[in-house]
Amino acid sequence: MLRAGIVGLPNVGKSTLFNAVVANAKAEAANFPFCTIEPNVGIVAVPDERLNILAKIYPSEQIVPARVEFVDIAGLVKGASQGEGLGNQFLSHIRQVDAIVHVVRCFENDDIIHVAGSVDPVRDIEIINLELGLSDLAQIERRIERTRKLARTSKDAQLEIAVLEKLSAALNEGKSVRQVSLNEEESVIIKGLELLTNKPIIYAANVSEDDLATGNDFVEKVREIASGENAQVVIVSAQVEAELLDLSEEDKLDFLESLGVKEGGLKSLIRATYTLLGLRTYFTCGPKETRAWTINAGMSAPQAAGVIHSDFERGFIRAETVAYHDLITHGSMNAAKEKGLVRSEGKEYIVQEGDVMLFRFNV
Repeated sequence: MLRAGIVGLPNVGKSTLFNAVVANAKAEAANFPFCTIEPNVGIVAVPDERLNILAKIYPSEQIVPARVEFVDIAGLVKGASQGEGLGNQFLSHIRQVDAIVHVVRCFENDDIIHVAGSVDPVRDIEIINLELGLSDLAQIERRIERTRKLARTSKDAQLEIAVLEKLSAALNEGKSVRQVSLNEEESVIIKGLELLTNKPIIYAANVSEDDLATGNDFVEKVREIASGENAQVVIVSAQVEAELLDLSEEDKLDFLESLGVKEGGLKSLIRATYTLLGLRTYFTCGPKETRAWTINAGMSAPQAAGVIHSDFERGFIRAETVAYHDLITHGSMNAAKEKGLVRSEGKEYIVQEGDVMLFRFNV
């Protein structure tokens, strides 16, 4: 299961948001820095309305959604790359995740102390990005030093140094590694370094309930920065999500309607994170269950079958496949077959988002 790390400065709403993301999470949310030291981990169901529709068509006894893992990482501070505020420990936690959800404070509240004394999302983002970049730069410089001797006789080492020097130059200019254009070979070379600024990122603009529907000037500043990184911004209110946890479904709808929204932004954040991780969903359906299976984009039909069980991949024969929209349009698998919309796909087929599949295999 791929992991997304929730990062940001202290007191921007990370742990509150995490507790909302994982409704039964035990992360402590407190009005002081470093209330979270060890990373909290939670498995989150990915909201997907297609599951309910498919379960009615079959019908199924239960629904099993796709899941993604979120990690609540303690707040970073200026100087984290030199160990300030347990920075080295926290940076190592970020290195272990596959993507970053950068929570940015976009609300004013005198009762919640900001470590810098004021709310400024541009400054806050720059602090975090600088610390991540400095950590990457130090790691790259160490790698270059270790590789120089090998480069005297090894073309592979020479190529690695060339790539690392290109990244070093970009980082010194204030850019992230993900902003550097790399070909496939160069990407493979640096993969093992798990560079922090090479991880895909989403900015979660944390606003007050009053700004959830429209955003605010702070959010626009976050969007300006994100556009330069080709990153997505999701508006979310940790305050609203925390309040929703204790409400009935009916009261939740009434509360959100009073704010002029359909959700507090949390579902959008989970879906966006799932997509950011390069994940795709296909479905299997039957009377016992309708289940969403998670695969990486570009997986073949046998590889997708192997996610269910390795025997399915080894003994793969073919997959009966129908697109989700074709299935719901015609109301049943039989009706879709009559229209010629159910396909028999072989080993070379690349599974598409939303495919409904039945695998044939030899044991």
